[in-house]
Amino acid sequence: MKTRVLKIDRESLGQAELKLVSGVLRNDGVMVFPTETFYGLGVLAFSENAVKKVYRLKERERGKPLSVVISDIAMAEEIAAVLPPFFWTLSHEFWPGPLTLVVKARPLFPEEMLGPAGSLGMRIPDAPWLRDLIRHLDAPITATSANLSGTGEISRPEDVIEIFQGKVDLIIDGGQTPGGLPSTIVDLASEQPRLLRAGAVPVSRLQKYL
Repeated sequence: MKTRVLKIDRESLGQAELKLVSGVLRNDGVMVFPTETFYGLGVLAFSENAVKKVYRLKERERGKPLSVVISDIAMAEEIAAVLPPFFWTLSHEFWPGPLTLVVKARPLFPEEMLGPAGSLGMRIPDAPWLRDLIRHLDAPITATSANLSGTGEISRPEDVIEIFQGKVDLIIDGGQTPGGLPSTIVDLASEQPRLLRAGAVPVSRLQKYL
């Protein structure tokens, strides 16, 4: 497989770049892209074929769901079966940003994507170019970390290229990402909000909600 590397250094994609990236994803392609923490593996989350590629690439066990990034609250309303009251509080305070909220999803996604009782993790990312891309596609994108299962997350584009050259269709080189901790995950699909993973949003800021 020939991997194209697209270097970006601004907040928005040009029309030619937007056309290139959206074309890759609409054809079930896989991209590696920078997030506000580490690099992620992105495919169209509605595509069963593309989602299966991510599991094979990561050597990830089935039954470990994938989260998605969305463009805005309107997309959250479109893909969620129900948005509980705490969703509105937490999304208003922490989005865009590295807080993943798990809610019950509509039956739009491949089975591999979903957690217990059809739940799905979602967040609005910080990067304006990524939100623009998702809005252009009118579909969420997977946001699992770009690494092999059991290995560490990647923040340097040089490492991404070394590992994924020839294995994905597109690498978006946005320079070194901040690293640190992955997104914090809060489960809102249960009766009471609960922390599933501590991460980039400190637990101290969430304590009053949990």
